[in-house]
Amino acid sequence: MKLHILFFIGFISCLPLYGQKTIDKLLDKHNQNNIPYLYVDSLAKHYNKFVLLDSREQKEYQVSHLENAIFVGYYFFSIDSVIQKVPDKQTEIVVYCSLGMRSEKIANELKQAGYTHVNNLYGGIFQWKNNDYPVYNKQNKKTDSIHTYSKSWRKWLKNGIKVYE
Repeated sequence: MKLHILFFIGFISCLPLYGQKTIDKLLDKHNQNNIPYLYVDSLAKHYNKFVLLDSREQKEYQVSHLENAIFVGYYFFSIDSVIQKVPDKQTEIVVYCSLGMRSEKIANELKQAGYTHVNNLYGGIFQWKNNDYPVYNKQNKKTDSIHTYSKSWRKWLKNGIKVYE
């Protein structure tokens, strides 16, 4: 009987490990991992060193974005627009989206266009907010709201007000 109880307790304590995918697994599944990740703590420490490109859609960007981030979009992304806004291809760039999948695709396009220092923000704006770093709304005022991209992606955002339209 004691053996059954110990087995049951061990089984129950392991459930969280199997119940929710980690961001690592999610990114490994959807990304090619050919763009280096920059982690949110590193970005926070060296924030002014980078040009930030937001590769989400306009409605997501308007709800919240990282301070001074340049909106470049995803579905209607234009490399010519980026070249106009960031002409120096040696610029240190961090591309982000909600979690890091759309941003990898945009970062690859930047690399193909000749940009040499391009990073993908690991875990995107969700991980940024989960670590209690500030985000800003369309009036450039701090906000706790984050557009979650889809209802199913809400689970990845632990801090802040989840917005989905």
